[in-house]
Amino acid sequence: MFKKLLFAAFAFSTITASAQTVDEIVAKNIEAMGGAAKIATLTSTKMTGSMSMQGQEIPMTFTTLHQKGSRMDIEIMGTSNYQIITPEKGYMFFPIQQMTEPKEMEAEQVAAEQGRLNVQGVFYNYKENGTTIEFIANEKVDGVQAYKLKVTRKSGKSSFSFIDAKTGFVLKTISKAKGMSGDEEDMETTLSDYKQNKDGYWFPYTITSARGPIVFETIETNIKVDENIFKN
Repeated sequence: MFKKLLFAAFAFSTITASAQTVDEIVAKNIEAMGGAAKIATLTSTKMTGSMSMQGQEIPMTFTTLHQKGSRMDIEIMGTSNYQIITPEKGYMFFPIQQMTEPKEMEAEQVAAEQGRLNVQGVFYNYKENGTTIEFIANEKVDGVQAYKLKVTRKSGKSSFSFIDAKTGFVLKTISKAKGMSGDEEDMETTLSDYKQNKDGYWFPYTITSARGPIVFETIETNIKVDENIFKN
């Protein structure tokens, strides 16, 4: 009985310590991104840049209205392509892939892209948003000590975030995505070149995945966004 009580006490202390560690790590990230008060004022973003792919620089623009809609526009080989995500629906139109009209996305795809709607970041007010976070391990990312966290959103979708132990910035994420075969694969994304835009908000200006790096030239914040751009 005594051993069981000791084990129960130890288990409880471990849970408490882990929860405290998670809260401390999240607080470090929030502080790195400008603080909770600053993040709370972010309502929209327009991120303009380009993606390097097969020796080409492909112009891209991401326009997002917090929790209302997100639109990605891509100009390639003289064609205008787009993808739209809203809380309920998603649409894509890629004439570069011989599409002649917009196509509604599958519910599973829309669910997987819901994180794009949150311009304030997954860690801000995560408990209120129904997200759970678990500390997994201390790991190194390209030689940098980082905290590995498992992030599970309200939808049940999980991913991993690696937070720089020194700066508090997210260095890398790993999430599940459908590959070319149609099967789910781990998609690793690295985030770098963090800096403030003219309004004082922090962003990674370089995002790199297996598809290639996206480098943002400008990131506008709290701009007026016409919600009609999220309609098909």
